[in-house]
Amino acid sequence: MPRMMKSQLEEFMRRMAPNSVAIIPGAREATRSNDTHYRFRQDSDFFYLTGFEEPEAIAVIKPSETNKYALFVRPRDPEREIWDGRRAGVEGAMSEFGAQAAFPIAEFNSKLREILIDTDTLYYRLGVNRELDDTIIREISAMRGVNRKPIHSPQTIVDPASIVHEMRVFKTPEELEIMQVAADIAAEAHVEAMKAVRPGMQEYQIEALIEQVFRRHGAAGPAYTSIVGGGPNATVLHYINNDAELRDGDLLLVDAGAEYKGYASDITRTFPINGRYTKAQREIYDLVLKAQMQCVEMVRPGVTHDQLKRHSIEVLTEGMVELGLLKGEPEELIKEKKHEQFYMHGLGHMIGIDVHDVGKYYFGQESRPLEPGVVMTVEPGIYISPDTKDIPSQYLGIGVRIEDDVLCTNNGPRVLTHKVPKQAEEIEALMSNAD
Repeated sequence: MPRMMKSQLEEFMRRMAPNSVAIIPGAREATRSNDTHYRFRQDSDFFYLTGFEEPEAIAVIKPSETNKYALFVRPRDPEREIWDGRRAGVEGAMSEFGAQAAFPIAEFNSKLREILIDTDTLYYRLGVNRELDDTIIREISAMRGVNRKPIHSPQTIVDPASIVHEMRVFKTPEELEIMQVAADIAAEAHVEAMKAVRPGMQEYQIEALIEQVFRRHGAAGPAYTSIVGGGPNATVLHYINNDAELRDGDLLLVDAGAEYKGYASDITRTFPINGRYTKAQREIYDLVLKAQMQCVEMVRPGVTHDQLKRHSIEVLTEGMVELGLLKGEPEELIKEKKHEQFYMHGLGHMIGIDVHDVGKYYFGQESRPLEPGVVMTVEPGIYISPDTKDIPSQYLGIGVRIEDDVLCTNNGPRVLTHKVPKQAEEIEALMSNAD
């Protein structure tokens, strides 16, 4: 029995303009070097609407047609499948992925006029696939040139992201189940890293352990390049070399998340390589944790992204004044953005199929308020470069970030990544009890 089309696709159709068609291409394989490719990952919007995970596919969505949803895909090819793996083919596109009609991808160009004819609006994202852009624009131009026949071509081209990205902001219960698994897998990896770390190890050994746990539990791999920064490397926000030795007395910042069934998790923890925080490390850590936990508690309907960021700045700035990292009145320091010397990034981002997920953060000049179904990260941090001048020397080279994935609900925040400890005492206890 053919599989039903995805509920997201049905909702997308409901939101399309009258007398419209959408052409949504999937991703193409990307060359890594010479004749080898990166591991394929489907375009996020295409995956969200279709669930189809093969390259060189195009979805055509035309609600006015009997067959509202068609897929153009690579046909079955026994010889290529020996080398590259099974293809769903035209038949599988219908029986396995809910398409009401399916065709070989090679037929797309010849059917394009039939697809576009008698529509007012075309939903298509320009600038991603230039070859396909040219094909579609040429066909529309040719159709407009036939003025002595009853051929009506689209008058407007609209980016489908205007619909899809707003849909993706709000996670369905089915999506949240998958995201919880992604969070649980990443949480176990972070716990295993805390148990395993020892002075003298290399950062890449911890990276390898984390990603082994991801794969062992069915994740496709990391949702982004893992950050494993020991000591001063933790003060580099997107440090990904992961090739330094872990030293006794330093902190280790690990920012790593798993991708499971197309959805990302994103966790950061900062812990002592030898299992015990120093007094200075603990002072910075507790300040970041205070800001993080207060902001997590604020993840409720109606609270804006700007309000969350503002609160994190206020807590961290007041604490940095108390510790001697900043000098002056907190309000004035915030106005002058002095906090940005040590806290230079946003508080967090929405997360879903993309780790930095889509959706507007502002409507005009107004910051977006949170609503139930939104999942966002909460990740304040303090980063003190080793060459910083005029601060207490015990803080030099300390970088701390603490990050969780938090679902907004009508009943308050739900932390998807709660299975990783973040209280300093809990982390020390976990590390001291490790084999």
